Amino acid sequence: MPASEPSPPQPSPPGAGSPSGAFVLAEAAARARDIRAAFGGGRSLAPSLPAPPPADAPATGARTAGADLGRILRGPSGLGTVGLHLARCEGASAPVEQVEPPTAPAEGTPVPGLYHHPVPEPDPVRVAEVSRRIKTWALDEVDLYPEDWEDQFDGFSVGRYMVACHPDAPTVDHLMLATRLMVAENAVDDCYCEDHGGSPIGLGGRLLLAHTALDPLHTTKEYQPRWAESLHSDAPRRAYRSAMEYFVQAAGASQADRYRHDMARLHMGYLAEAAWAQTHHVPEVWEYLAMRQFNNFRPCPTITDTVGGYELPADLHATPAMQRVIALAGNATTIVNDLYSYTKELASPGHHLNLPVVIAERAGISDREAYLKSVDVHNDLMHDFEAAAAALAAACPVPSVQRFLRGVAAWVDGNHYWHQTNTYRYSLPDFW
Repeated sequence: MPASEPSPPQPSPPGAGSPSGAFVLAEAAARARDIRAAFGGGRSLAPSLPAPPPADAPATGARTAGADLGRILRGPSGLGTVGLHLARCEGASAPVEQVEPPTAPAEGTPVPGLYHHPVPEPDPVRVAEVSRRIKTWALDEVDLYPEDWEDQFDGFSVGRYMVACHPDAPTVDHLMLATRLMVAENAVDDCYCEDHGGSPIGLGGRLLLAHTALDPLHTTKEYQPRWAESLHSDAPRRAYRSAMEYFVQAAGASQADRYRHDMARLHMGYLAEAAWAQTHHVPEVWEYLAMRQFNNFRPCPTITDTVGGYELPADLHATPAMQRVIALAGNATTIVNDLYSYTKELASPGHHLNLPVVIAERAGISDREAYLKSVDVHNDLMHDFEAAAAALAAACPVPSVQRFLRGVAAWVDGNHYWHQTNTYRYSLPDFW
């Protein structure tokens, strides 16, 4: 019999340890409001404007993030529209949930000097139940892996990962939405791109057909059955199809389309990396970081509202300010992966690109210096993420925005926790 549904974790005041990312964002947002009030700024709804565009950027028709956000927050006007406003922004922002840091050191060693926030140990009851359910799904519903991959599947610790990343999920069913998608994404990466038979040769065709499991093909009656049959032809497509079916049952239409868009971004990043592998090209550091903005974790934090059981309206999600927050979160968490998986990738066959490797080759410096420089890059991204999120939280006290920002910050923290504690997969280089 399945374990009874545990109650959602309850927030508690922060303890003596390092505060959570959500708490840091709340503090920064409060400071931003105080500074604005002190200097006569009132309660402007627009976030700080971005730096001016470069000289070669098109100016015609351009709109600022502040203008877009202000328009959305004002909402519709005219007779009969008063009930259509998302929220009235004159009131104080929603309080940020604060969580107590762990009382005991987490397993594993964090990368020295890496800016991060510790998180509470995930609820073991939830972890066990998510782990049980995801293995049942992988084996019985989608036939995801052969028996000799079982240790690797268990060692991934996806239950602990998702419970840590989504502390506000109301039920295990909600957690499973993210867990299935995470496992499916990794099956595509492993089987199409990397560890288990993956290859850059022909990757575009494989990814395109797999993407139709997320974004269905609309074709003629003559050819529809062949496409539908193809969705069961290999493990990655079976996993994508099933995970997406569960997701669309719980998600709103705009949430599902948002996820499809972010997965298309991910697949484009896979293809860029594959093209470089085929031509033996080592990109410039900025080129590598551009690729990593697409080949990254973005699809995971962007569904934090669906997993939390609410919806961030599409117009608010699409604002440039929110898009910057999400992009920075994805970029920072992906560099975390580069740093923790560094020794694992060096021990694997072939030439794996990661940020330390690219910096070492392009800058002509030692592996150690390149690794430490990569830590600095991550820390800069994290500080930029927190500053952007705090500015948006201060400027836009709409409850769904506030909760979404907390959810993204929690995902960033949970992602680091999983990398640090997953000693089955990762170990640190001897650079200290």
